[in-house]
Amino acid sequence: MRIAILGTRGIPASYGGFETFAEELSTRLTARGHRVTVYCRERHASHEYRGVRLVYLPTIRHKYFDTLAHTFVSTLHLLFARADAALYCNAANALFTILPRIFGIPVALNVDGIERRRRKWNAFARAWYRMSEYLSTVLPNRFVADAEAIRAYYLRKYGTNSIFIPYGADAVRVETKAVLENLGLEPNRYFLYVSRLEPENRALEVRQAFEHSSSAMKLALIGDAPHAKEYIAQVRDTKDPRIVMPGAIYGPGYRELGSWCFAYIQATEVGGTHPALIEAMGRGNLVLYLDTPENSEVCGDTGLPFHDEAGLTARIEETLRMNERERDRLRAAAARRAAERYNWDAVTTQYEKLLFELERESGS
Repeated sequence: MRIAILGTRGIPASYGGFETFAEELSTRLTARGHRVTVYCRERHASHEYRGVRLVYLPTIRHKYFDTLAHTFVSTLHLLFARADAALYCNAANALFTILPRIFGIPVALNVDGIERRRRKWNAFARAWYRMSEYLSTVLPNRFVADAEAIRAYYLRKYGTNSIFIPYGADAVRVETKAVLENLGLEPNRYFLYVSRLEPENRALEVRQAFEHSSSAMKLALIGDAPHAKEYIAQVRDTKDPRIVMPGAIYGPGYRELGSWCFAYIQATEVGGTHPALIEAMGRGNLVLYLDTPENSEVCGDTGLPFHDEAGLTARIEETLRMNERERDRLRAAAARRAAERYNWDAVTTQYEKLLFELERESGS
């Protein structure tokens, strides 16, 4: 098949979950013999990455228009380039899925989480996301939720059932420690947090909760965000020598950090299935997570939930008191759950089946 993926910043992944999703899915589909095109905002050294065709198109570099502008231009390109099926990412792009359908290209849309709840959006952006939620249920041929909690939300609010396809986990552990050495971290002697540094991901609360703990270990806060300078400045405003904040780290360095941490902290309050969480589980980490329906769905009984900043401090103290046998039990359970539920090859098979169905139904 000729498959197009639109709505992300592009690959190789160097930003967030949808970019990782696009990379993992597109390269696996290419390995299975499909011709895959990923539309990109961020320029790579080549027009091809691991067999995937990369198309670079302009955008408007603005907090509110970046995604929409690029997806619109990408959609126009798609109408002329053609594909047997297209996969859009992000509910905000729902409006654009009608155009390829009019021109005979079937479309699936991955809606992600309930994005209008993010605190960074103004009233207009929240209204756009609210409208886009509804459009996601009527404009694309199919829409996909990567968490059962998101699927239940759309069914309850709009009376429309989505297709549930989970996210995948890169569970590879690495033996190298170069990034740890550069950051002054000791193996198994630091707590790890990885996310975009935006208010709804609670990096500030995580830092403050850790500062109130008695831990002699360090906390590595990994992440950045293009439109959150004031918030990031608040997160960085600490004199605690235990806090390490190097910015965003991707690729081998990110895998190193996830392979050698004492425990992983997930504090996101918005979104569907978070890649960093299932990857931390897949690498056999002890996980502390904010108790939202989405995070709880992923972790089950393999992690330690908390509800607020004080609760996180208490959980940190609990991990320090816990005997090693109990920590190992939770780590092993988390790795098993990730392997059973969040396997990239199985995820690719489900998307491949969906795209084949769309192609067959459209008669293309």
